[in-house]
Amino acid sequence: MTRILELPPLLLWAFFCFSNFLENVFPPWPGDTITVFSGFLTSSPGTPLSFVSVVVATYLGNLLGALVMYFFGERFLNFLKRSRFPFLSAFYEEENLQKTLEWFRRHEIVVVLLSRFSAGIRFFVSIVAGMSKMNVIKFVILYTIAVSFWCGLLLLGGSVMGRHWNQIVVMLSYYNRTIGFLILCLFLYFLYQIKKKRNTKLT
Repeated sequence: MTRILELPPLLLWAFFCFSNFLENVFPPWPGDTITVFSGFLTSSPGTPLSFVSVVVATYLGNLLGALVMYFFGERFLNFLKRSRFPFLSAFYEEENLQKTLEWFRRHEIVVVLLSRFSAGIRFFVSIVAGMSKMNVIKFVILYTIAVSFWCGLLLLGGSVMGRHWNQIVVMLSYYNRTIGFLILCLFLYFLYQIKKKRNTKLT
């Protein structure tokens, strides 16, 4: 811990910023855990970082990561249409793609606001937002609100809990497992419905 506090403030700030960026483009990265730790670091004696500076690093990293995936969305859509992966065949058909994008456009405000509460969801939502050509300013505003709420809780929790910040990480682990299971169930149900409709058309 002492060695971390002895690192240059700019290096620590850049790491926390990059961590938040990376979790948006690479969901397995434990970004939330590092965010909680950064909150704890701001309350440690002799810390080189202020709470405000970590908030700025967290926000900028998240926003940059989300925008990268947003602008990647349109290219990903074109790639999806050209590709032919058997396990994704039901998804990238033009009809199914359009239905998915239309559903997103109808619920984009709620979806983007809730996306920040799960690493897996936020990764895909940013891509789909780009695929659906959602207004980028609207996307940034909604994502900012979501980041402010979720990351604000993590940073504040880490700061308040102090040396017991790892208890928040344990709760996050159970939370992410539950959310991940629900996402998997919804995805499988989605594929089942597509396959069911396809079989109905064939008969």
